Amino acid sequence: MGGDFTIDQKRYLEGFVSGAQVARVARAPGSSPATPAAEPTGPDAASHTAMARTEAEGRKLTPEEKAKREEMGLDSYARMKDAAQAGEFPKGPDILRWKYNGLFYVAPAQDSFMCRMRMPNGILTHWQFRGIADIARDHGGGYCDVTTRANLQIREIPAADGVILLEKLVDLGLTAKGAGGDNIRNVTGTPTAGIDPQELLDTRPYAREWHHYILNTRAMYGLPRKFNVAFDGAGRIGALEDTNDIGFQAVEVRAGFGVEPGVWFRLALGGITGHKDFARDTGVILEPRDATRVADAIVRVFIDSGDRTDRKKARLKYVLDAWGFEKFLAAVEEKLGHPLLRIPAEAVLPRPPADRMAHLGVHP
Repeated sequence: MGGDFTIDQKRYLEGFVSGAQVARVARAPGSSPATPAAEPTGPDAASHTAMARTEAEGRKLTPEEKAKREEMGLDSYARMKDAAQAGEFPKGPDILRWKYNGLFYVAPAQDSFMCRMRMPNGILTHWQFRGIADIARDHGGGYCDVTTRANLQIREIPAADGVILLEKLVDLGLTAKGAGGDNIRNVTGTPTAGIDPQELLDTRPYAREWHHYILNTRAMYGLPRKFNVAFDGAGRIGALEDTNDIGFQAVEVRAGFGVEPGVWFRLALGGITGHKDFARDTGVILEPRDATRVADAIVRVFIDSGDRTDRKKARLKYVLDAWGFEKFLAAVEEKLGHPLLRIPAEAVLPRPPADRMAHLGVHP
């Protein structure tokens, strides 16, 4: 390749086969069919195919989508480490790529990194808490922010300290992988899970299972925009699952409706914080043990169909608005390979009451 190409252009050309525009297959009159471009393969195939389809339809990808196709953020670790050794902050598309590893370059507010972690259901051990405090003191501003997703983030991190901070989090049994960028954010659940006498279900094992599935499934990092999932166990403190793209709500199903009575998850979709649009009930219930499988299918439909041309319209809500719930759920069922179970609203007992002030004090 000539010296006139930028680094990003070289990466794109080297990976062109996997990101080929599969739908642009021309056939001239009287000639033999053109050879189709190779189908994308591997764990990034779904997102690359969605990008190629968008361009084949004559629509323009956002710069962020082009950057993700040229180099996936999770593949940037070696360059990120080189930049840390040189004491350099990211520039251009690398600002987005570094977020996939949990580092946010927050200039101009501060000429430093912010690191957001992952902790499913907001659960930490006492020694992890102490370890985070040590890391914040040694590599950040000496404090942590508490986030709206039951998470912690460290600020005022110098360029040279970003990678060593990430490595020390892993040493603590924590990670920041996928905590930023167009990814599935920290998995939330009932704050008093496991100690609330009122709860129908302890959400911790389900949040933890989904958390580990995300970390170990590369395809879950091909989203067009960020994505939130929450589990509500029906305790005194709600998980605010209706502000999430997927809300799993523990409910008690009555007898006499053709399904086993007891505790199930009810599925809500399309919540989006700050837009006054809450997740809506789909009428679908599922056994709690199936939550990860159903969430996976929903995310994969979103990867296939989410808007990659306008970041202001790229959340799941807009797919639901355009398609309607029935079309979307039919696509989810196709991914699952079986129908989802639907029951009427009257089959579900009312949720035990939540106390909006119960986050104060000691529990139970």
